Amino acid sequence: MAGTWIEINAADGGKFKAYKAVPKSGKGPGIVLCQEIFGVNAYIREVADYYAEEGYVVVAPDLFWRIQPGIELGYSDTDWQKAFELFGKFDTDRGMSDITATVAALRAMPEVAGKVGALGFCLGGRLAFLAAARSGVDCAVGYYGVTIDQYLGEAAAVKVPLALHFAAEDKYAPMETVDRIRAAFKGRHDVEIHVYPGVDHAFARPPSPHYHKPSALMAHHRSIALFRRTMGPHFDFSALWDKHCEYEFATRDVDATMATMVAEPYVNHIPTMTGGVGYRHLKRFYKHHFIPKTPKDTTLIPISRTIGEGIVVDEMLFCFTHDMEIDWMLPGVAPTGRRVEIPLVAIVKFRGDKLHNEHIYWDQASVLVQIGLLDPKGLPVAGIETARKLIDETLPSNTLMANWAQSENAG
Repeated sequence: MAGTWIEINAADGGKFKAYKAVPKSGKGPGIVLCQEIFGVNAYIREVADYYAEEGYVVVAPDLFWRIQPGIELGYSDTDWQKAFELFGKFDTDRGMSDITATVAALRAMPEVAGKVGALGFCLGGRLAFLAAARSGVDCAVGYYGVTIDQYLGEAAAVKVPLALHFAAEDKYAPMETVDRIRAAFKGRHDVEIHVYPGVDHAFARPPSPHYHKPSALMAHHRSIALFRRTMGPHFDFSALWDKHCEYEFATRDVDATMATMVAEPYVNHIPTMTGGVGYRHLKRFYKHHFIPKTPKDTTLIPISRTIGEGIVVDEMLFCFTHDMEIDWMLPGVAPTGRRVEIPLVAIVKFRGDKLHNEHIYWDQASVLVQIGLLDPKGLPVAGIETARKLIDETLPSNTLMANWAQSENAG
């Protein structure tokens, strides 16, 4: 996605620029994106594009325009010095006036359907918190916001859902500060405060040396969940996943399968590390190594489905006859003609109304036992019994535990 630069009228005169990103649908709820101390740089614009792909109209105002318009810093030592200099000159109240003006501009845009939220990082994390108190947003999310504790007198003015993400090792927002923030919002069930252990400031920014992808992914999921609950957009993720599976296993249509996914998706079959990253790689995988390399009698028997904001977790039985070489599950293994039934779990994440990624899990040892490549004797593995017990929980448990009988009368 590529956004555009717009101008917004300041409440006290003058104009300032802002980066605007719009979802492909052309409409969506709004988000005012509050910058770090490095200006509306490439990273902030990427965040705007990212949330636009999630279905939001995002506007990132240039909050340093009163000091020096158009600041776009990197992360060199010189840039850090300049960023802290700008931070020292930044007037929070005037900056909040500009954020309030941006919220008003968003609400007036024809592309904005419904509510408007705030999102910010570092300095912007503090400003997102203040936007919840001052700027009339419908919800707010702040990442490692600095000096929020100095503004806790405004906590009572926060009447909307709020999520704050903090790094346990962050010297700019230490845990004693986080404790004070927790205390200020005690009893508020619509205020979430998340601490990520073992990570430092800017853990969600890929260029940062402190970037920690697992924490960044978890924080993003929590942020999106809050935005969707409060503002939408709401999609039928269950139906989207069903349609994707239909194209994979019923109509076996590669192009239709890819059309259900974002521009650069990925799939990872965890036990065999097969799949693809990015459109070209994944389409090649689907076209040559997945759709035509899945047995025709493959059956997916649903067991349970959990649907969250932007995520579906499917538990199923995956059943097939091993009558061809299955590149993605049993690469290099000649067909044995044997029947296989295994429990399988798919964790599917969406971005907007498209699939973004799939993590697929199954017990590869059970597959190998069922096709005769692995002798289960003396090993803590099972064959088709794993599938049968998933359906019938009354079947025996602990049959692989040689010492199970010894505890019969152990109390």
